[in-house]
Amino acid sequence: MRSSRRKFIRQTTLSTLGIGALTLESSFAWNKKIPPSDQVNVALIGCNGHGFSILRHHLNIPGVNCAAICDVDQNVLERRSKEIKDSYGQQPKRYTDFRKLLENKDIDAVIIGTPDHWHCLQMVYACQAGKDVYVEKPLSNSIGECQIMVDAAKYYTRVVQVGQQQRSGYTFNEPIRLIKEGHIGKIRKVNIWSNFNYGTGAMPAEDAEIPQGVDYDFWLGPAPKRPFNRNRFHGSWRHFWDYGGGLMSDWGVHLLDMGIWAMNNPKAPGKVITQASNTSSDIRNRETFDSMAVLYPHEEFTIQWDMLGGIQQGPYGKPYGVAFIGEEATIVADRRSFEIFPEWDNDKKEFKIDPLSFNEGKESHNLHVENFVDCIKSRTEPICPPETGRIAALYAHIPNISGRIGESVLEWDDQKQAFKNNKQANDFILPTYRSPWEIPKIPK
Repeated sequence: MRSSRRKFIRQTTLSTLGIGALTLESSFAWNKKIPPSDQVNVALIGCNGHGFSILRHHLNIPGVNCAAICDVDQNVLERRSKEIKDSYGQQPKRYTDFRKLLENKDIDAVIIGTPDHWHCLQMVYACQAGKDVYVEKPLSNSIGECQIMVDAAKYYTRVVQVGQQQRSGYTFNEPIRLIKEGHIGKIRKVNIWSNFNYGTGAMPAEDAEIPQGVDYDFWLGPAPKRPFNRNRFHGSWRHFWDYGGGLMSDWGVHLLDMGIWAMNNPKAPGKVITQASNTSSDIRNRETFDSMAVLYPHEEFTIQWDMLGGIQQGPYGKPYGVAFIGEEATIVADRRSFEIFPEWDNDKKEFKIDPLSFNEGKESHNLHVENFVDCIKSRTEPICPPETGRIAALYAHIPNISGRIGESVLEWDDQKQAFKNNKQANDFILPTYRSPWEIPKIPK
Protein backbone atom coordinates (compact mmCIF):
# COMPACT_ATOMS: atom_id res chain seq x y z
CA MET A 1 0.00 0.00 0.00
CA ARG A 2 1.30 3.44 -0.84
CA SER A 3 1.98 5.82 2.02
CA SER A 4 -1.02 8.00 1.12
CA ARG A 5 -3.27 4.96 1.35
CA ARG A 6 -1.76 4.01 4.69
CA LYS A 7 -2.30 7.53 5.96
CA PHE A 8 -5.90 7.36 4.77
CA ILE A 9 -6.63 4.27 6.88
CA ARG A 10 -5.06 5.80 9.98
CA GLN A 11 -6.87 9.11 9.57
CA THR A 12 -10.27 7.59 8.82
CA THR A 13 -9.90 5.21 11.75
CA LEU A 14 -9.19 8.06 14.15
CA SER A 15 -11.89 10.31 12.73
CA THR A 16 -14.49 7.55 12.96
CA LEU A 17 -13.50 6.94 16.56
CA GLY A 18 -14.03 10.61 17.29
CA ILE A 19 -17.48 10.57 15.76
CA GLY A 20 -18.40 7.46 17.75
CA ALA A 21 -17.29 9.02 21.01
CA LEU A 22 -19.29 12.15 20.31
CA THR A 23 -22.40 10.14 19.49
CA LEU A 24 -22.09 8.11 22.70
CA GLU A 25 -21.68 11.21 24.81
CA SER A 26 -24.60 13.04 23.24
CA SER A 27 -26.98 10.14 23.90
CA PHE A 28 -26.82 10.87 27.63
CA ALA A 29 -27.81 14.52 27.44
CA TRP A 30 -30.31 14.17 30.27
CA ASN A 31 -31.04 17.87 30.51
CA LYS A 32 -32.86 17.90 27.16
CA LYS A 33 -36.56 18.64 27.27
CA ILE A 34 -38.32 16.24 24.94
CA PRO A 35 -41.78 17.32 23.74
CA PRO A 36 -44.49 14.64 24.08
CA SER A 37 -44.76 14.33 20.29
CA ASP A 38 -41.13 13.17 20.14
CA GLN A 39 -41.34 10.69 23.00
CA VAL A 40 -41.41 6.94 22.42
CA ASN A 41 -43.29 4.55 24.71
CA VAL A 42 -41.82 1.07 24.77
CA ALA A 43 -42.84 -2.22 26.39
CA LEU A 44 -40.84 -5.31 27.23
CA ILE A 45 -42.03 -8.89 26.72
CA GLY A 46 -39.78 -11.32 28.60
CA CYS A 47 -38.10 -9.55 31.51
CA ASN A 48 -35.78 -12.05 33.15
CA GLY A 49 -32.62 -11.94 31.07
CA HIS A 50 -31.09 -9.98 28.23
CA GLY A 51 -34.36 -8.32 27.29
CA PHE A 52 -34.23 -6.25 30.47
CA SER A 53 -30.73 -5.02 29.57
CA ILE A 54 -32.08 -3.91 26.20
CA LEU A 55 -34.93 -2.10 27.96
CA ARG A 56 -32.36 -0.24 30.08
CA HIS A 57 -30.56 0.92 26.94
CA HIS A 58 -33.89 2.25 25.65
CA LEU A 59 -34.61 4.08 28.89
CA ASN A 60 -31.17 5.71 28.83
CA ILE A 61 -32.26 7.62 25.73
CA PRO A 62 -34.01 10.93 26.54
CA GLY A 63 -37.69 10.80 25.66
CA VAL A 64 -38.07 7.00 25.82
CA ASN A 65 -40.51 5.73 28.45
CA CYS A 66 -41.40 2.27 29.70
CA ALA A 67 -45.16 1.93 29.32
CA ALA A 68 -45.48 -1.76 30.19
CA ILE A 69 -43.65 -4.99 30.99
CA CYS A 70 -44.79 -8.60 30.61
CA ASP A 71 -43.59 -11.92 31.98
CA VAL A 72 -45.10 -15.30 32.87
CA ASP A 73 -43.10 -15.33 36.11
CA GLN A 74 -44.69 -13.08 38.74
CA ASN A 75 -41.45 -13.07 40.71
CA VAL A 76 -39.54 -11.63 37.77
CA LEU A 77 -42.33 -9.18 37.01
CA GLU A 78 -42.31 -7.76 40.52
CA ARG A 79 -38.52 -7.55 40.70
CA ARG A 80 -38.17 -5.77 37.37
CA SER A 81 -41.02 -3.39 38.12
CA LYS A 82 -39.24 -2.30 41.27
CA GLU A 83 -35.94 -1.86 39.42
CA ILE A 84 -37.59 0.38 36.81
CA LYS A 85 -39.19 2.51 39.51
CA ASP A 86 -35.96 2.78 41.52
CA SER A 87 -33.71 3.52 38.52
CA TYR A 88 -35.98 5.58 36.28
CA GLY A 89 -38.87 6.76 38.43
CA GLN A 90 -41.38 5.09 36.12
CA GLN A 91 -44.20 2.68 36.95
CA PRO A 92 -45.02 0.58 33.88
CA LYS A 93 -48.21 -1.43 33.66
CA ARG A 94 -47.65 -5.12 34.35
CA TYR A 95 -48.96 -8.00 32.27
CA THR A 96 -48.65 -11.78 32.31
CA ASP A 97 -50.22 -12.21 28.84
CA PHE A 98 -48.40 -10.39 26.03
CA ARG A 99 -51.61 -10.27 23.97
CA LYS A 100 -53.19 -8.01 26.57
CA LEU A 101 -50.11 -5.81 26.53
CA LEU A 102 -50.40 -5.41 22.76
CA GLU A 103 -53.93 -4.05 23.20
CA ASN A 104 -52.44 -1.05 25.04
CA LYS A 105 -52.67 1.81 22.53
CA ASP A 106 -50.15 3.94 24.45
CA ILE A 107 -47.34 1.60 23.38
CA ASP A 108 -45.34 2.56 20.29
CA ALA A 109 -42.82 -0.28 20.24
CA VAL A 110 -42.13 -3.59 21.95
CA ILE A 111 -38.91 -5.35 22.89
CA ILE A 112 -39.08 -9.14 22.55
CA GLY A 113 -36.70 -10.76 25.02
CA THR A 114 -38.41 -14.14 25.32
CA PRO A 115 -36.87 -17.52 24.36
CA ASP A 116 -36.44 -18.08 20.63
CA HIS A 117 -39.51 -20.28 20.18
CA TRP A 118 -41.75 -17.30 21.03
CA HIS A 119 -40.17 -14.72 18.70
CA CYS A 120 -42.30 -15.35 15.63
CA LEU A 121 -45.72 -15.28 17.27
CA GLN A 122 -44.97 -12.24 19.40
CA MET A 123 -43.35 -10.26 16.60
CA VAL A 124 -46.18 -10.95 14.16
CA TYR A 125 -48.86 -10.11 16.75
CA ALA A 126 -47.01 -6.89 17.58
CA CYS A 127 -46.87 -5.89 13.91
CA GLN A 128 -50.57 -6.62 13.56
CA ALA A 129 -51.22 -4.39 16.58
CA GLY A 130 -49.34 -1.53 14.90
CA LYS A 131 -46.24 -1.69 17.11
CA ASP A 132 -42.63 -1.41 15.99
CA VAL A 133 -40.41 -4.22 17.25
CA TYR A 134 -36.93 -4.80 18.63
CA VAL A 135 -36.58 -8.60 18.58
CA GLU A 136 -33.62 -10.46 20.01
CA LYS A 137 -31.57 -12.80 17.86
CA PRO A 138 -31.81 -15.31 16.40
CA LEU A 139 -34.77 -13.92 14.51
CA SER A 140 -36.67 -17.12 15.30
CA ASN A 141 -36.15 -20.77 16.20
CA SER A 142 -36.80 -22.11 12.69
CA ILE A 143 -36.18 -21.29 9.04
CA GLY A 144 -39.86 -21.02 8.15
CA GLU A 145 -40.70 -18.71 11.03
CA CYS A 146 -37.92 -16.37 9.90
CA GLN A 147 -39.57 -15.94 6.50
CA ILE A 148 -42.96 -15.33 8.15
CA MET A 149 -41.42 -12.53 10.23
CA VAL A 150 -39.82 -10.90 7.18
CA ASP A 151 -43.19 -11.01 5.41
CA ALA A 152 -44.99 -9.58 8.45
CA ALA A 153 -42.68 -6.58 8.77
CA LYS A 154 -43.20 -5.76 5.09
CA TYR A 155 -46.95 -6.34 5.03
CA TYR A 156 -47.68 -4.31 8.17
CA THR A 157 -45.00 -1.70 7.32
CA ARG A 158 -43.37 -1.79 10.75
CA VAL A 159 -39.87 -0.80 11.84
CA VAL A 160 -38.21 -4.00 13.07
CA GLN A 161 -34.67 -4.18 14.46
CA VAL A 162 -33.04 -7.58 15.07
CA GLY A 163 -30.68 -7.66 18.06
CA GLN A 164 -27.51 -8.41 16.08
CA GLN A 165 -25.86 -5.43 17.69
CA GLN A 166 -22.38 -6.01 16.25
CA ARG A 167 -23.63 -4.23 13.12
CA SER A 168 -23.63 -1.07 15.24
CA GLY A 169 -20.21 -1.68 16.84
CA TYR A 170 -17.04 0.06 15.69
CA THR A 171 -14.73 -2.96 15.99
CA PHE A 172 -16.71 -4.76 13.29
CA ASN A 173 -18.07 -1.73 11.44
CA GLU A 174 -14.61 -0.37 10.67
CA PRO A 175 -13.14 -3.69 9.41
CA ILE A 176 -16.15 -4.12 7.12
CA ARG A 177 -15.59 -0.61 5.75
CA LEU A 178 -11.93 -1.37 5.08
CA ILE A 179 -12.87 -4.65 3.38
CA LYS A 180 -15.57 -3.07 1.20
CA GLU A 181 -13.17 -0.32 0.11
CA GLY A 182 -10.55 -2.88 -0.88
CA HIS A 183 -7.86 -2.00 1.66
CA ILE A 184 -6.92 -5.63 2.43
CA GLY A 185 -7.37 -6.90 -1.11
CA LYS A 186 -9.64 -9.64 -2.36
CA ILE A 187 -11.13 -11.70 0.47
CA ARG A 188 -10.08 -15.33 0.15
CA LYS A 189 -11.75 -16.81 3.21
CA VAL A 190 -13.40 -15.90 6.52
CA ASN A 191 -12.61 -18.03 9.57
CA ILE A 192 -14.98 -17.76 12.55
CA TRP A 193 -14.74 -19.48 15.91
CA SER A 194 -16.67 -19.53 19.18
CA ASN A 195 -15.54 -21.34 22.33
CA PHE A 196 -17.37 -20.84 25.61
CA ASN A 197 -17.77 -22.95 28.74
CA TYR A 198 -21.55 -22.60 28.84
CA GLY A 199 -21.81 -24.26 25.40
CA THR A 200 -21.81 -27.73 26.96
CA GLY A 201 -25.14 -27.15 28.69
CA ALA A 202 -26.28 -27.24 32.32
CA MET A 203 -25.58 -29.78 35.03
CA PRO A 204 -28.22 -32.54 35.15
CA ALA A 205 -31.32 -31.84 37.21
CA GLU A 206 -34.46 -33.85 37.99
CA ASP A 207 -37.93 -32.78 36.91
CA ALA A 208 -39.62 -30.82 39.69
CA GLU A 209 -42.73 -28.94 40.77
CA ILE A 210 -43.48 -25.71 38.95
CA PRO A 211 -42.20 -22.75 41.02
CA GLN A 212 -44.84 -20.62 42.70
CA GLY A 213 -45.86 -17.62 40.61
CA VAL A 214 -44.83 -19.20 37.29
CA ASP A 215 -47.29 -19.89 34.46
CA TYR A 216 -45.17 -22.66 32.97
CA ASP A 217 -47.77 -23.75 30.42
CA PHE A 218 -47.76 -20.23 28.99
CA TRP A 219 -43.96 -20.21 29.04
CA LEU A 220 -44.01 -23.36 26.87
CA GLY A 221 -46.59 -21.74 24.60
CA PRO A 222 -46.41 -23.30 21.12
CA ALA A 223 -43.65 -25.73 22.19
CA PRO A 224 -44.50 -29.34 23.17
CA LYS A 225 -45.85 -30.10 26.64
CA ARG A 226 -42.99 -31.04 28.99
CA PRO A 227 -42.65 -31.57 32.74
CA PHE A 228 -40.97 -28.67 34.51
CA ASN A 229 -37.20 -28.86 34.75
CA ARG A 230 -35.07 -25.90 35.76
CA ASN A 231 -32.66 -26.66 32.89
CA ARG A 232 -35.46 -26.03 30.41
CA PHE A 233 -36.36 -22.75 32.07
CA HIS A 234 -34.56 -19.53 32.99
CA GLY A 235 -30.98 -19.34 31.78
CA SER A 236 -30.37 -22.70 30.10
CA TRP A 237 -33.40 -23.22 27.85
CA ARG A 238 -31.39 -22.64 24.64
CA HIS A 239 -29.74 -26.08 24.92
CA PHE A 240 -33.05 -27.79 23.99
CA TRP A 241 -34.38 -27.89 20.44
CA ASP A 242 -37.90 -26.92 21.49
CA TYR A 243 -36.73 -23.43 22.45
CA GLY A 244 -33.29 -22.75 20.92
CA GLY A 245 -30.31 -23.98 18.95
CA GLY A 246 -27.51 -24.04 21.51
CA LEU A 247 -24.26 -22.15 21.14
CA MET A 248 -24.67 -22.25 17.35
CA SER A 249 -27.80 -20.11 17.25
CA ASP A 250 -26.61 -17.94 20.13
CA TRP A 251 -23.09 -16.78 19.24
CA GLY A 252 -23.19 -18.29 15.77
CA VAL A 253 -25.80 -15.84 14.50
CA HIS A 254 -23.74 -12.86 15.71
CA LEU A 255 -20.40 -13.97 14.30
CA LEU A 256 -21.56 -15.57 11.07
CA ASP A 257 -23.43 -12.35 10.36
CA MET A 258 -20.06 -10.60 10.17
CA GLY A 259 -18.82 -13.01 7.51
CA ILE A 260 -22.04 -12.50 5.56
CA TRP A 261 -21.69 -8.72 5.90
CA ALA A 262 -18.28 -8.84 4.22
CA MET A 263 -19.86 -10.24 1.03
CA ASN A 264 -20.66 -7.98 -1.90
CA ASN A 265 -23.80 -10.06 -2.43
CA PRO A 266 -25.01 -11.29 0.99
CA LYS A 267 -27.48 -14.13 0.70
CA ALA A 268 -28.65 -17.38 2.25
CA PRO A 269 -26.23 -20.32 1.98
CA GLY A 270 -26.71 -22.63 -0.99
CA LYS A 271 -24.62 -25.53 0.31
CA VAL A 272 -23.58 -26.26 3.89
CA ILE A 273 -21.10 -28.95 4.92
CA THR A 274 -21.37 -29.86 8.61
CA GLN A 275 -19.81 -32.01 11.28
CA ALA A 276 -21.80 -31.75 14.50
CA SER A 277 -21.40 -33.79 17.68
CA ASN A 278 -21.08 -33.72 21.45
CA THR A 279 -17.42 -34.35 22.24
CA SER A 280 -17.15 -32.94 25.78
CA SER A 281 -16.55 -35.54 28.50
CA ASP A 282 -18.63 -33.51 30.96
CA ILE A 283 -22.07 -34.95 31.72
CA ARG A 284 -24.58 -32.24 30.89
CA ASN A 285 -28.32 -31.84 30.39
CA ARG A 286 -28.72 -30.78 26.75
CA GLU A 287 -29.95 -31.76 23.29
CA THR A 288 -27.93 -29.29 21.19
CA PHE A 289 -24.34 -29.77 20.03
CA ASP A 290 -21.22 -28.62 21.86
CA SER A 291 -18.84 -29.19 18.92
CA MET A 292 -19.30 -28.14 15.29
CA ALA A 293 -17.19 -27.58 12.19
CA VAL A 294 -19.03 -26.05 9.25
CA LEU A 295 -18.09 -24.91 5.74
CA TYR A 296 -20.21 -22.48 3.72
CA PRO A 297 -18.94 -22.43 0.11
CA HIS A 298 -19.82 -19.20 -1.69
CA GLU A 299 -18.86 -17.79 -5.08
CA GLU A 300 -17.10 -14.88 -3.36
CA PHE A 301 -15.29 -16.76 -0.59
CA THR A 302 -15.76 -19.65 1.84
CA ILE A 303 -16.81 -19.11 5.45
CA GLN A 304 -15.51 -21.63 7.98
CA TRP A 305 -17.11 -22.00 11.42
CA ASP A 306 -15.54 -23.80 14.38
CA MET A 307 -17.22 -24.21 17.76
CA LEU A 308 -16.19 -25.98 20.97
CA GLY A 309 -18.44 -25.58 24.00
CA GLY A 310 -16.50 -26.08 27.21
CA ILE A 311 -13.28 -24.66 25.75
CA GLN A 312 -12.21 -21.08 26.47
CA GLN A 313 -9.16 -20.77 24.20
CA GLY A 314 -9.11 -20.03 20.50
CA PRO A 315 -7.06 -18.65 17.59
CA TYR A 316 -5.14 -15.39 18.13
CA GLY A 317 -5.62 -15.88 21.88
CA LYS A 318 -9.34 -15.15 21.63
CA PRO A 319 -12.22 -17.42 22.78
CA TYR A 320 -14.24 -16.08 19.85
CA GLY A 321 -13.55 -13.97 16.80
CA VAL A 322 -13.64 -13.44 13.06
CA ALA A 323 -10.59 -13.52 10.76
CA PHE A 324 -11.15 -11.85 7.39
CA ILE A 325 -8.33 -13.22 5.21
CA GLY A 326 -7.48 -10.94 2.28
CA GLU A 327 -4.71 -11.07 -0.28
CA GLU A 328 -2.94 -8.09 1.28
CA ALA A 329 -3.80 -8.56 4.94
CA THR A 330 -5.91 -10.39 7.50
CA ILE A 331 -8.20 -8.51 9.87
CA VAL A 332 -9.01 -10.27 13.14
CA ALA A 333 -11.91 -8.78 15.09
CA ASP A 334 -13.99 -9.29 18.20
CA ARG A 335 -16.28 -6.99 20.16
CA ARG A 336 -13.45 -5.19 21.93
CA SER A 337 -10.73 -5.02 19.30
CA PHE A 338 -9.52 -5.51 15.77
CA GLU A 339 -6.04 -6.00 14.37
CA ILE A 340 -4.57 -5.89 10.88
CA PHE A 341 -1.91 -8.53 10.08
CA PRO A 342 -0.36 -7.51 6.74
CA GLU A 343 1.09 -9.83 4.14
CA TRP A 344 4.78 -9.43 3.23
CA ASP A 345 5.83 -8.10 -0.19
CA ASN A 346 8.97 -10.07 -1.13
CA ASP A 347 9.84 -7.77 -4.02
CA LYS A 348 9.58 -4.51 -2.08
CA LYS A 349 10.77 -6.05 1.19
CA GLU A 350 7.98 -4.41 3.14
CA PHE A 351 4.49 -5.09 4.41
CA LYS A 352 1.80 -4.72 1.77
CA ILE A 353 -0.12 -2.45 4.14
CA ASP A 354 0.57 -1.03 7.57
CA PRO A 355 -0.27 -3.17 10.61
CA LEU A 356 -2.90 -1.70 12.89
CA SER A 357 -4.10 -2.63 16.38
CA PHE A 358 -7.17 -1.19 18.08
CA ASN A 359 -8.27 -2.53 21.47
CA GLU A 360 -10.51 0.14 22.92
CA GLY A 361 -13.82 -1.12 21.59
CA LYS A 362 -16.97 -0.85 23.70
CA GLU A 363 -20.25 -2.72 23.91
CA SER A 364 -22.58 -1.59 21.12
CA HIS A 365 -26.04 -2.50 22.40
CA ASN A 366 -26.70 1.15 23.22
CA LEU A 367 -25.87 2.28 19.67
CA HIS A 368 -28.04 -0.48 18.20
CA VAL A 369 -30.94 0.64 20.36
CA GLU A 370 -30.37 4.29 19.45
CA ASN A 371 -30.53 3.33 15.78
CA PHE A 372 -33.86 1.59 16.40
CA VAL A 373 -35.36 4.58 18.23
CA ASP A 374 -34.14 6.96 15.51
CA CYS A 375 -35.79 4.77 12.87
CA ILE A 376 -39.06 4.68 14.81
CA LYS A 377 -39.13 8.47 14.48
CA SER A 378 -37.88 8.71 10.89
CA ARG A 379 -39.71 5.58 9.60
CA THR A 380 -36.53 4.44 7.86
CA GLU A 381 -35.01 0.95 7.78
CA PRO A 382 -32.79 0.10 10.76
CA ILE A 383 -29.26 -1.24 10.48
CA CYS A 384 -30.39 -4.85 11.07
CA PRO A 385 -33.82 -5.43 9.46
CA PRO A 386 -35.60 -8.81 9.46
CA GLU A 387 -34.11 -9.97 6.14
CA THR A 388 -30.61 -9.50 7.55
CA GLY A 389 -31.66 -11.47 10.63
CA ARG A 390 -33.24 -14.18 8.47
CA ILE A 391 -30.09 -14.79 6.44
CA ALA A 392 -27.89 -14.95 9.55
CA ALA A 393 -30.33 -17.35 11.23
CA LEU A 394 -30.21 -19.71 8.23
CA TYR A 395 -26.43 -19.98 8.60
CA ALA A 396 -27.08 -21.32 12.12
CA HIS A 397 -30.26 -23.37 11.58
CA ILE A 398 -29.08 -25.35 8.55
CA PRO A 399 -26.01 -26.85 10.31
CA ASN A 400 -28.16 -27.69 13.33
CA ILE A 401 -30.62 -29.50 11.07
CA SER A 402 -27.72 -31.27 9.38
CA GLY A 403 -26.47 -32.56 12.73
CA ARG A 404 -29.91 -33.64 13.87
CA ILE A 405 -30.61 -35.79 10.81
CA GLY A 406 -27.06 -37.04 10.32
CA GLU A 407 -26.66 -35.57 6.82
CA SER A 408 -23.29 -33.87 6.41
CA VAL A 409 -24.16 -31.95 3.23
CA LEU A 410 -27.37 -29.97 2.81
CA GLU A 411 -28.31 -27.92 -0.26
CA TRP A 412 -30.78 -25.09 0.26
CA ASP A 413 -33.03 -23.44 -2.34
CA ASP A 414 -33.86 -20.06 -0.86
CA GLN A 415 -36.36 -19.16 -3.56
CA LYS A 416 -38.40 -22.33 -2.98
CA GLN A 417 -37.72 -22.31 0.77
CA ALA A 418 -36.82 -25.99 0.69
CA PHE A 419 -33.86 -28.36 0.84
CA LYS A 420 -32.95 -29.84 -2.53
CA ASN A 421 -31.16 -33.03 -1.52
CA ASN A 422 -32.87 -34.31 1.63
CA LYS A 423 -36.61 -34.66 2.26
CA GLN A 424 -36.12 -35.33 5.97
CA ALA A 425 -34.47 -31.94 6.38
CA ASN A 426 -37.62 -30.27 5.07
CA ASP A 427 -39.50 -31.57 8.13
CA PHE A 428 -37.43 -29.14 10.24
CA ILE A 429 -38.25 -25.98 8.27
CA LEU A 430 -41.32 -25.22 10.38
CA PRO A 431 -42.17 -26.43 13.90
CA THR A 432 -45.48 -27.97 14.86
CA TYR A 433 -47.23 -25.57 17.22
CA ARG A 434 -49.04 -26.94 20.24
CA SER A 435 -52.77 -26.14 20.35
CA PRO A 436 -54.29 -23.59 20.67
CA TRP A 437 -51.33 -21.70 19.14
CA GLU A 438 -51.17 -21.56 15.34
CA ILE A 439 -48.37 -20.60 12.97
CA PRO A 440 -49.18 -17.07 11.70
CA LYS A 441 -50.30 -16.61 8.11
CA ILE A 442 -49.36 -13.33 6.45
CA PRO A 443 -51.59 -12.10 3.59
CA LYS A 444 -49.92 -12.03 0.18
